Parts: sequence; C-alpha cells; structure tokens
Amino acid sequence: MARVEIYTTPSCPYCVQAKRLLTKKGVNFIEYAVASDAALRREMETRSGRSSVPQIFIDDTHVGGCDDLYDLEGDDKLDALLGLAGK
Repeated sequence: MARVEIYTTPSCPYCVQAKRLLTKKGVNFIEYAVASDAALRREMETRSGRSSVPQIFIDDTHVGGCDDLYDLEGDDKLDALLGLAGK
C-alpha cells in the first residue's frame, strides 16, 4: 500500500472530506496539522507550491487538494495510486 501524507487544519471542511474518503478506502495516512505549526506549514508550501489545505501526497507525489483527490476517484485512478487496484 502507498504512503499517504495529508497536511490539514482542524476547521477545514475539505480536509475532513479528504480524510473521510481515504478512511472509507481503508487507507492509513499520516496527518500533519499545520494550523499552529509554522514550520510544518512552510514544509507543506515548499513541497506542494500551495498554501491552502489539504495538501495530499501519495508516495511523495503531490496529488493536490480535496477536489484533486475526488477527481482521481471519479476517474478511477485513485485506487491504482494507493496500491489498491485489484483488491
């Protein structure tokens, strides 16, 4: 299974939606809470080139935010990226 990392803030509804989809798929993920951690926020911005949350990485590949994650799901590409294809 792929390594999934997600940068979030507690009040972000898109973060909740993204985590809900990953959880529904049975995917474990590493969550980085950036609301009160300036160093983690800078890391997120450096890695993704974006300042909004969530920012999601699958096996060190930046896939984007919540809408991007759901687009991958809608295009039937998310399971392959997550290493779930054929399961």
